[in-house]
Amino acid sequence: MNMELKISNFGPIKDANINLGNLTFLIGPQASGKSLSLELLKLIIDKQHIVSTLRNYNYILHKTDAKNILECYFGEGLSGLFKKNTKVSWSGTPFSPQDLLKIVSRKKITDNPKESVFYVPAQRILSIADGRPKNFMEYDISNPYVLRRFSETLRVFMQGGLGNPDTIFPMRNRMKQAVRNSIKDTIFHDGKVVIDKTGEQRKMKIEIDDMKIPFMAWSAGQREFMPLLLAIYCLSGPPTPVINKSDYQWVIIEEPEMGLHPKAIQSILLGIIELVQNGYNVVISTHSTTFLEFVWAFNSLQSLTEEKFKEAMCEMFDIHINTTTANLFDNFKEKTIKTFYSAKKTAADGFTFADISTLDAFSDDTDVSEWGGLSSFAGKSSDIVSRYGE
Repeated sequence: MNMELKISNFGPIKDANINLGNLTFLIGPQASGKSLSLELLKLIIDKQHIVSTLRNYNYILHKTDAKNILECYFGEGLSGLFKKNTKVSWSGTPFSPQDLLKIVSRKKITDNPKESVFYVPAQRILSIADGRPKNFMEYDISNPYVLRRFSETLRVFMQGGLGNPDTIFPMRNRMKQAVRNSIKDTIFHDGKVVIDKTGEQRKMKIEIDDMKIPFMAWSAGQREFMPLLLAIYCLSGPPTPVINKSDYQWVIIEEPEMGLHPKAIQSILLGIIELVQNGYNVVISTHSTTFLEFVWAFNSLQSLTEEKFKEAMCEMFDIHINTTTANLFDNFKEKTIKTFYSAKKTAADGFTFADISTLDAFSDDTDVSEWGGLSSFAGKSSDIVSRYGE
């Protein structure tokens, strides 16, 4: 299956040919087009569902001008991302705002269009800023659609998909024990996330040492992680009446490492591997070297036998080879992992996306050898120490 997103002259992106794998990482400096490329991918794949959702919330969608549709999706003032010379295609099929107008012009959209992309945005903390998920209409169009949709999904899931539990972490049936234990040890430190029902609204609190700590008093990393945990719950564990996890083919997560220690990022990585093994194509935008260190190790070990590869992966994540969690790595070496770097060549040109999937430290291409700049400072500091240190 061709899974290539091609972009030319879209917003700050000059040129991008992103051939996605089972697991794909996008790296690059801030405001280099990573989030815009991922939001564009969702718009292309889920365009019917997005138009249907906006209609259901009574947004006025023009049939002859796509400007307001684009601003309802990307955010107020961002319709200009599409220029006269913009060209976009997905899996070889061209896409333009005219495709959205064709959907809007139909008297009736396809009955119950499915959503195929589960999108976890970088601004996810806003979805539960006071300890409970907000509904779609609590946001205005200055917030991107992906945030509004994500928040609404969590709200519906917590109301009808979790079975009205008192404790939402740990939950035994939502992820493998080793993943759950790793999150407990590195993020919540034996605390339980509970639903407090004493006020007017059900809100999340951490229960530890006979205290119930309100959401805004949590650590920054705990607050950033909680909506991501709920997203993983939506996509794993037993079926629920409100979220059909089998509809989703793609999972996009922006900056899953925000606020987290490297050991906690390893816990997140285990959860991501579980999503891949459950059949989702996962795309991650990140600034963390932890993920690329894993990709480098994966590339280096992929030539091993299945048994040795599995043994090496288990050792990397401190998982005993004889436990059921070790099954996370069954046939994992057959997966395709890709890495792309968004780099600005000149101010006039804009950003281009380069395939640096080999992460070869001996490559003549510094984008590849320095992992898109993520390892350049470590290399520079080592060089200086070797020359100056005695």
